[in-house]
Amino acid sequence: MNKKRILIVDDEPGITQLLRLNLEKNGNYTVRTENEADKVLSAAIEFRPDLLMLDVMMPGMSGGELAGKLRNTRAFKALPIVFLTAAVKQEEVDARDGVIGGFPYIAKPLNVKGVIEIIQKNLPESAVALA
Repeated sequence: MNKKRILIVDDEPGITQLLRLNLEKNGNYTVRTENEADKVLSAAIEFRPDLLMLDVMMPGMSGGELAGKLRNTRAFKALPIVFLTAAVKQEEVDARDGVIGGFPYIAKPLNVKGVIEIIQKNLPESAVALA
């Protein structure tokens, strides 16, 4: 079974490490984390993720700006992006079917089971089955 590659970007190392540990424990994912916005493009080029989890509010460059830069790069035009945010509550995400501004969102604090469901829903069709 090929593990799907997930790149997690958040300026809070505790969040990226918690997600990495839980996703890798699931057994279906290889995870790379990045905590600095200016290193995301090079990390994505090197890692070639199947899905990007991206914090909305980061110092230096917002998640929206990062997503725009990646989408303007040929290799990442179709990369699925799931935003992580503390700016909205889970109730708001639920009321909008998990999509705000055309992108799927996950509200912080994160629920690992919910994160895995969102990843599965947004991975390309060749995605691994739920464990």
